[in-house]
Order: sequence, then C-alpha cells, then structure tokens
Amino acid sequence: MVCLPMTKNTFTLKREEREVVNERIFDTPREKEKYMNPSERIDKQIAELADWRGQMFARLRKLILEADPDITEEWKWDTAVWSHQGPSLEDPHTLFNAGLDAKKTRSIDFREGDTVDEAALKELIRAAVVHNVG
Repeated sequence: MVCLPMTKNTFTLKREEREVVNERIFDTPREKEKYMNPSERIDKQIAELADWRGQMFARLRKLILEADPDITEEWKWDTAVWSHQGPSLEDPHTLFNAGLDAKKTRSIDFREGDTVDEAALKELIRAAVVHNVG
C-alpha cells in the first residue's frame, strides 16, 4: 500500500489497482487508455496478446510501417487502423478475405499458422498510398 497526499486529505491506493502517469491517477486500465496516443494503444494491445496473435500483430505492424514509413497509426473501433489519406483500391493478390458484406471496407483476417505473403501485403499498402496520394 502507498499513501499519497491529496489536497488536505490523504487517500490510500494499491499499486496493482491504480497507476500514476503524467501526474494523473488512473483507477482502471480503460481510464488510462483515454490518454494514450494510438501508437501506445497498439503497443499495449500487442503486449496483451501473449499468444500467436501478438507475434502476428507485431509482424504485420512492422511490414505496414516498412511499406510506408509515413503511414498514420490510428485507434478506431477498439483496434489498430493505419491510413494514408484513406485507402480504396484493387486487390490483385486477393488478400482481402473479410468485410465482404461491407460497402466500403475490406479487411484481411489472419489465423494461427497462416502464411503472410509479405511482398503482396507491402505491394497492397504501397498501392493504397499511391492511389490516395496520387
């Protein structure tokens, strides 16, 4: 237990339940997330995925950033999103395999043991950037 002064009173907090960041005290991890930038949230999500998903996520993130170092990391819909002026493009290697019912969005689902065609993924990312920066 740690006691910290707060105005005229004191309060007790358990280290495992609260965290102090930039002079803010957070009662829950969810509360802390409000003050994290997208890259920090992505780091946190990768760290929390202790199985193959965390390794795959880190690998994909690395490929995305290698394909376009100027890409913007964002946090939307409680997950990582990367953008560079809004991708909308063809998929010559048929990498998109999810979101097929959506009118404007497509995604790629990765499962444990999947092989990642790194060259095709980088090509898709670069094509998106060229298409949108154009």
